[in-house]
Amino acid sequence: MKSAIPWVCVLALLGGVYFLYSAGKTKEAELVQLRQQADELAKVRAENEDLKKLTAQVDEVVRLRKDNEDLLRLRNEVKQLRDQGKELTGKLQVAQSQGAQVQLQQQELSKIALENQALRTQTQQFQQANAQNHANACINNLRQIDGAKQQWALEHTKQPNAIPTLADIQPYLANKGAGMICPAGGSYTLNSLQAAPSCSVPGHVIQ
Repeated sequence: MKSAIPWVCVLALLGGVYFLYSAGKTKEAELVQLRQQADELAKVRAENEDLKKLTAQVDEVVRLRKDNEDLLRLRNEVKQLRDQGKELTGKLQVAQSQGAQVQLQQQELSKIALENQALRTQTQQFQQANAQNHANACINNLRQIDGAKQQWALEHTKQPNAIPTLADIQPYLANKGAGMICPAGGSYTLNSLQAAPSCSVPGHVIQ
């Protein structure tokens, strides 16, 4: 009986070693599985981030299209940008399914944004120059009207507080005042002889 005890101990020890070995293998398998799950989770997160970026890029493309529609005087440039926007939209859809070419699309978006900003600047400059041209033409009309008022006053010996009518000064205007209108759509007021004629558009004033 005593001689069997060591063998029993050995068997128990071997059983314990086998159990520990099996448990270690199980833990190792669980660790491998956890690592795989962690890698998959990281991939899913990365794909979600890419999708968020792509959604933001799509919103930016839509905004750029709306801005381009407002630049009516630059139709040719706008058409080119719209075509680029359509092409970029197609690329974005491909990128959403494939998760690739994000950097290229960002570069194209930046290019479109820069071109759109340049178009805005050109439009603003054109509008400012156009407004200045209108103001200059209107002020020139006001000066002619003022000169006609003074000629009418001299020939008819009028007092400084006299207020002429358009019919009074027409003979002293070039082409009798035909076509003498404010390019910006303002209306003229002759005023008295001691006051300069005025236009309803702000800034159209004789200096």
